[in-house]
Amino acid sequence: MPVTPHVESHFTSSETVRDIIIGMSDGLTVPFALAAGLSGATAATGIIVTAGLAEIAAGSIAMGLGGYLAAKSDAEHYSSERRREQREVNEIPEVEAQEISDVFQAYGLTAEESLPVVEALKRRPEAWIDFMMRFELGLEKPDPKRALSSAITIAGAYIAGGLIPLSPYMLVKVAGTALSFSVIFTLFALGLFGYIKGHFTGTSRLRSGIQTLLVGGIAAFAAFAIRERSLQMDFLLGAGPALRSIGWMRPGRSYRCW
Repeated sequence: MPVTPHVESHFTSSETVRDIIIGMSDGLTVPFALAAGLSGATAATGIIVTAGLAEIAAGSIAMGLGGYLAAKSDAEHYSSERRREQREVNEIPEVEAQEISDVFQAYGLTAEESLPVVEALKRRPEAWIDFMMRFELGLEKPDPKRALSSAITIAGAYIAGGLIPLSPYMLVKVAGTALSFSVIFTLFALGLFGYIKGHFTGTSRLRSGIQTLLVGGIAAFAAFAIRERSLQMDFLLGAGPALRSIGWMRPGRSYRCW
């Protein structure tokens, strides 16, 4: 009777997905908030597009640089801890051997059952250090190309996400109408992005889509509200003296922005 071979399929690109999530989520919310806030201050979509593109360029560089530095920091931390483990294996092998036994005992093995593995690892110093790095410290050896790929992935995802809420302003000349389309595009993109993320991570696609839509929507609204508040404050501070000069604003009275 033929036996069907067992093939395991696991998703192993979690770091790439994390970078895409970081870049895409920020790219969808921050440029949207900027464009939406400017829509209340000017009717010229050309100004909004120029400001949005400048923000996308600056944001993608900043996010990419952050991803690069974070990955480099992880690699440097791993190298530092590995040198420390290597020094301890050479200087205090008895203590390190006991730590191997402790790891196995945490999984339910006795000291006697773990002894053969401890002795085998003691004869293989490099494997011994690798074991301690992974099971004692919980550190995986980072990919040497991880820093550059992380920077490119985050920056690219930020640009792709940022162009979605900004695209209506490139196609429609009226800022108010473009804002309505921008809201629809952004919410749809957030839901679709969450749905696709759920597919790759193995979680519920619908739940992931709704969760991303809600979290991203709240973040976008909060950023828009802060931006709108800031624009109104700027207007009052700039127009206050002129309004007071014609008697529309009186000294000593309080005026609310909304």
